[in-house]
Amino acid sequence: MTSEITLFVNPTAGRGRGARAAQPAARTLRNAGFSVRTILGEDSPDALRRAREAVGAGTGALIAVGGDGLMSLALQAVAGTPTPLGVIAVGTGNDFARSLGLPLRDPARAAGLIAAALRGGTVRRIDLGRVGETWFGTILASGFDSRVNDRGNRMRLPVGRFRYDLAMLAELAALRPIPYRITLDGGRTREIEATLVAVGNGGSYGGGMRMCAGAELDDGLLDVTVVAECDRKTLLRVFPRVYRGTHLSHPRVSVHRARSVELAAPGISGYADGERLGPLPLTAECVPGAVGVLTAPGAARG
Repeated sequence: MTSEITLFVNPTAGRGRGARAAQPAARTLRNAGFSVRTILGEDSPDALRRAREAVGAGTGALIAVGGDGLMSLALQAVAGTPTPLGVIAVGTGNDFARSLGLPLRDPARAAGLIAAALRGGTVRRIDLGRVGETWFGTILASGFDSRVNDRGNRMRLPVGRFRYDLAMLAELAALRPIPYRITLDGGRTREIEATLVAVGNGGSYGGGMRMCAGAELDDGLLDVTVVAECDRKTLLRVFPRVYRGTHLSHPRVSVHRARSVELAAPGISGYADGERLGPLPLTAECVPGAVGVLTAPGAARG
């Protein structure tokens, strides 16, 4: 393993935590004997271009410092390559790091674990989801939750997460069933009325909402959580259980597992790792062992 590694930083993650976290992370890695190069980007396309250039030039590892948005960019750069990914999670949601059992908002500790993994060659190969040319590590959301994202993204005020809280209230008021067509592994197409369909490589999204709580990162399958048609009262009763993953036992919720999932529904967008993919129909597939992640021995598997 080369001693030259790349720190990939989002300075705006977690209201500036990304910029602050880069310093102790780099210091810890340099103290461990690694030569650290830091890259930023003027915007997302520029940041991804720089990350891909670093991977193409043979960096020993790409270490992403930020939230799930930056982790998504990092995955586009390293997926399908031998370059391992290090995760220093300092964003708001941090669901990719949570699925891996890695430290949250503790850059020095996370960097120390990465240094130990680099020295010991501790690289865990995990699956990724893929839609077209886009890779994702956590969950592809569609339905009620993607409608909330769409509405929140259109709102100028208020700023921050409160905007999405208001968007959720507005979507609850307008709640209606969505006619889905779902095809698993190229089999029979099912036509159902549902509130949402989530396709999970990892277990959580939205900062710990365990929508696909049973998903495993290395089983070669995607977990498909279907919340059937329900009224506002039922949805509000089920929603708090998502944080514990106990919603999966509710009679309006079903779980399926497949290597590939085709989703179609009129007027619905798909979001993966919190980033908009575009309108349905979309096809997601699981790619086993698509990326190597630098993890500590005994890190959570999920």
